[in-house]
Amino acid sequence: MRLKPAFKFVALVLAISSLSACAPQLVLPGPNITEPKITATSLIMTDGAALPLHRWQPNDKSPKAVILALHGFNDYGLFVKEGAKYFANRGLLVYAYDQRGFGAAPHHGRWPGRKALADDLISATKLIRSNHPNKPLYLLGTSMGGAVMMTAMTRRKPPHVDGIILAAPAVWGRDSMAFYERWALGLLSHTLPWVTLSGRGLKIKPSDNIEMLRALGRDPLIIKETRIDTIWGLANLMDEAAAEAAKFRSKALILYGERDEVIKKAPTEKMLARLPKSTASKRKLIRYKNGYHMLLRDLQAKNVWRDIAEWIDNK
Repeated sequence: MRLKPAFKFVALVLAISSLSACAPQLVLPGPNITEPKITATSLIMTDGAALPLHRWQPNDKSPKAVILALHGFNDYGLFVKEGAKYFANRGLLVYAYDQRGFGAAPHHGRWPGRKALADDLISATKLIRSNHPNKPLYLLGTSMGGAVMMTAMTRRKPPHVDGIILAAPAVWGRDSMAFYERWALGLLSHTLPWVTLSGRGLKIKPSDNIEMLRALGRDPLIIKETRIDTIWGLANLMDEAAAEAAKFRSKALILYGERDEVIKKAPTEKMLARLPKSTASKRKLIRYKNGYHMLLRDLQAKNVWRDIAEWIDNK
């Protein structure tokens, strides 16, 4: 007997589901064995994980403020290198680190859980604040880094900072995804979590800076093939960031490119609409008509750097 197409589809789903009873295979932090500390090259977390640390010092050695920058998905701490040089020339000290699972941090390509990423940010903020107790401290997060910051700042005890800069924050929650995207991600993350996917063929343009994108393609620390359970973890983080927007009351500069093809306009507008109206006077939104997702590295990145530096100067 020949199966009708609908029955074939159901049979295929059941066959895939029976391959494994796997759950997403995260690499969570280990037990607490030490106090967090900062070294010349790393941030040491409570479980002993060493997160590579990058810094750019102003020429006069006496910064007027400090920025802690947090990279996006599949990227790492040097994402802010060119912008950090600009900020250093404006008297700002910039730190950035490779988050767990990314860059040269432990467990490259594996998802550590959104709680771990927020915990690390809180620890990093405390360490840098203790190193510069009398300087204003600002957080600068792009894409996934922005989502991590939103979740950290909406905790009951958020880190003590003077302002947040969110550049194209990753807020593409499941409520903005098509049903088949949610369904496929849920199924595959619980049956074939180790399978890797690339962005090839999606025809998404993350930036108009083609030379920069080609350089990233040659960089061995940039993740090009992503495990499905890592994508699932990112979706969970974006879900939380989008939902917690209603509790985000921090002083903030929010930046968005009108040509962003990664975090599109609809979920971004939904997140902006959720922000508390009672604290609207503490936020500034800048839209860039020709801006793409990678605002800090687009061809017009200098405009973005200038806007960030001026916002900090005016605080």
